Amino acid sequence: MQTNSRQNDALHEQIYRHLRAKIMHGELAPGQSLTLRGLGAEYGVSMTPVREAARRLVAEGALTLSSSGRISTPELSNERIEELAALRALLEPELSSRALPRAHMALIERLQTINVSIAEHIAKQDAVGYIRTNLEFHRTLYLRAQAPAILAMTETVWLQLGPTMRALYGKLRRTETPRNHRLIVAALRAGDEPGLRLAIRTDVTQGLRLLAS
Repeated sequence: MQTNSRQNDALHEQIYRHLRAKIMHGELAPGQSLTLRGLGAEYGVSMTPVREAARRLVAEGALTLSSSGRISTPELSNERIEELAALRALLEPELSSRALPRAHMALIERLQTINVSIAEHIAKQDAVGYIRTNLEFHRTLYLRAQAPAILAMTETVWLQLGPTMRALYGKLRRTETPRNHRLIVAALRAGDEPGLRLAIRTDVTQGLRLLAS
């Protein structure tokens, strides 16, 4: 019995992490319906670990659960998008500011490499690849802040915004690496904290405000 419990815990964790990444990276559209049975079939497991993973994602705001038991990705109102954009504007400049003293050349070179990957995904019109590498750019910088509580809050916001970011990508019609990423790298090189905070704030809110307008 204990072995089965441990196996279920391990399966639940794997399914949770896989689903979480899919939602955060925009692989699921806003309002997309999911079923426990369908997820169980997809992952080749019983309903129990799927149900536990879904419950965690509902608690984090990544999925919604209706009174009839229907699970879906959230369709955010303009007010909710504005609220989450405001959270990003508060949390992410703070993380970048804390990361700045540890932004050595190796980090800057890593960010530039990620920007090359972002440009490749944009050229292929790969929305999921773009969202994933865009978040990798930000996470790589923010890990240097050594502020795990703030980063965890930030990732919860990213998770709630994942499907909406997919919809946003379709509106932006990007053709090149975001200009603000270049400004972020330049500010890191110069040790320019006000410039870095401004570039981060602009980068994380500009597109969302377009979507909510």
